[in-house]
Amino acid sequence: MTQTIQTGRYFTFFNEIGIIEQLSRAFLEAQLPDGIIAPHFSVLNHLIRVRDGQTPLVLARAFQVPKTTMTHTLGGLQKHGLVDIRPNPKDARSKCVWITDAGRTLREETITALAPDLRAVAEVVSPADLDRVLPILEKLRQYLDQARDE
Repeated sequence: MTQTIQTGRYFTFFNEIGIIEQLSRAFLEAQLPDGIIAPHFSVLNHLIRVRDGQTPLVLARAFQVPKTTMTHTLGGLQKHGLVDIRPNPKDARSKCVWITDAGRTLREETITALAPDLRAVAEVVSPADLDRVLPILEKLRQYLDQARDE
């Protein structure tokens, strides 16, 4: 019985995260320029948060998508001048993805444009609430990242 309750609570936890992701995606995509979608922004954000110069295969693994999907996403970013795809200096058989100044600017402008939505969220979720939940979410993300890589 305890295992069923625990499993149900954890499912509910992940279900809430999934719903929040869907709803927050709408906030994000409302601020993105035409032709740019949430997966594009996510790659830009990843390249800044983690590091740029990664191969498409490494990015595909990080996002848990097929390499063809990542290649398509990167093509859209490159078409808009937001990333530069160059030969890998360590392995001529592959390429590396570098964020451009335009990509960095788009990310920063988008975050700035989200400010009104984020202020509205702050009316419901206080900074103290965030201080309590962020360490838990970071711990969960780190675990899931590690589990994915194993």
